[in-house]
Amino acid sequence: MTTADAARPGFRSPLTTNANAGRSALVTGGGSGIGRATAVELARTGARVTICGRRPEPLAATQAAIAAGGGECLAVTGDVRDPDAVERVVGAALDRFGAIDVLVNNAGGQPRAPAEEISDHHWHAVERLAVDAAWSVTRTVATRSMIPKGGGLIVFVGFSPLRGLPGFAHACASRAAVANLASGLALEWSRYHIRSVCVAPGTIMTEGLQSYGEEAIEKWRRAVPLGRLGEPEEVASLIAFVASPGGQFVTGTTIVVDGGADAWGLARLPPEVVR
Repeated sequence: MTTADAARPGFRSPLTTNANAGRSALVTGGGSGIGRATAVELARTGARVTICGRRPEPLAATQAAIAAGGGECLAVTGDVRDPDAVERVVGAALDRFGAIDVLVNNAGGQPRAPAEEISDHHWHAVERLAVDAAWSVTRTVATRSMIPKGGGLIVFVGFSPLRGLPGFAHACASRAAVANLASGLALEWSRYHIRSVCVAPGTIMTEGLQSYGEEAIEKWRRAVPLGRLGEPEEVASLIAFVASPGGQFVTGTTIVVDGGADAWGLARLPPEVVR
């Protein structure tokens, strides 16, 4: 049995199938990983879901999984770094479902690299997707649906450990920015009954994580006090709960989903000092 297999606990959602009935959700990066799991869980709990991403094949797979469970899903191919694509995706969701009650800003991605080797190009590429694109989608959804409608939930996906992570300086900085944005919007847009939160997953067993190999995965697993990596469905069910009536008093905060990793720290020796 591999480490990846051993990390899977056989998750079963605690939410009822009508927990999000009547809601419409938009999930960016909905073709894989946490985005896919979130779209599936929102649909399973009754929401009508729009997903977007750059590649049609993963979106089609998510759409098929939702349809197999009896849910309703619209898949729109588009790069959220492109303002025209953002308008098209949001417009398609509104045309199909009439409103966007829940926005999950999940799209992201970053190569692992020592900080001194991160070029300006790669730094801006990560920031453009994690921060600029998230803001573009958020502003568009808010002005076209949530503010006129008088309510909604905005979810940003952050990072844990919150104090930073070696090899991901660009990603940690960007995810810290959206965590701060989440709290700021919660304060400013509370007058429109819009809630805003950041969900900060730790090391989650996604397709992207598996690409780092067994050795890296084992190191990350040993750094988690619960002794295993997280599942995308565990993050997804939290997001679906916050969207549901049970989460209606949750706003302006960062919710950490990491098996205790942020509380424990990096749980390994610091790098050797260069003399």
